Amino acid sequence: MRLLPGLIGILAATFLCLASQSASAQATRTWVSGVGDDANPCSRTAPCKTFAGAISKTAAGGEINVLDPGGFGAVTITKSITISSEGFEAGVLVAGTNAIIINAASTDVVVLRGLDIQGLGSGLAGVKLLSGGALRIEKCVIRGFRGGTAIGVAVISTTNTEVSIVDTVISENGSSTTAGGGGVVIAPGSAAVSHDITISRSQIDNNFSGVVANTNNGGTIRVAITDSTTSGNTNAGVQGIGAQTRIALDRATVNGNANGVASQFQANVTVNNSLVSMNVRGLFIANNGNLVSFGNNQLIGNTTADGAFTATVPQK
Repeated sequence: MRLLPGLIGILAATFLCLASQSASAQATRTWVSGVGDDANPCSRTAPCKTFAGAISKTAAGGEINVLDPGGFGAVTITKSITISSEGFEAGVLVAGTNAIIINAASTDVVVLRGLDIQGLGSGLAGVKLLSGGALRIEKCVIRGFRGGTAIGVAVISTTNTEVSIVDTVISENGSSTTAGGGGVVIAPGSAAVSHDITISRSQIDNNFSGVVANTNNGGTIRVAITDSTTSGNTNAGVQGIGAQTRIALDRATVNGNANGVASQFQANVTVNNSLVSMNVRGLFIANNGNLVSFGNNQLIGNTTADGAFTATVPQK
């Protein structure tokens, strides 16, 4: 059967129209609401109900905004995206599973802002970074992940990754009965990758461990902790493990942990203008760890021993 030239033109125009509609199905900005519906287009006037519902309708590099308080559910992120709540409680409540998983490309950037991520005492990980280029966690609360070796923020990426944690509270994560887990745990998922972590103006308190960086299985980790607290953790406040681990503390408070600052297996940890107090042991060094001071720290009131730095160097 032969199609008339006019009919061919109509069909071609129809196809192009449908293709255009399909391409524009994802918006650069979408919204969720506690009274939304995932059947909606996630627009400002017809918001979605969950982050998982909105992310499929949000273009790569786009942003999901929270319209009003609500619980918006767990989500897996596979592309560059921002999830932002300014002024509203945006809950992500899970039990026995992970809250936010990031499994994105090595060039993707993910921003999580203003979220209350709660594990209800049995959650596995608040934020679990499997792969991605950069992760920004801003003004969030991550708490209650206690299922097994649970972790507030787990950085186990198989790609080179930059992570920043700013103005965030990470508490009550990791099991007190199972050795492992804690507030922030960094362990490269591949021996060939490096992770750069910045933690500033944050509280990492009352976890199993506060911040743990471990390169014993390979990879490279560099961590900078500034203007932050790591207090009341069952194990260590800050712990570096492995020869390719570098941790720098600046204006930090490390208080009331079992071990305040720990360096093991040739990890290099430097401490500047910080308070290490009321821990069971202030400084803990094992297996040729390196704990270096700039000579301006306070070690006071640690129950068993303040401990001693392996070296003191002048400020430059």
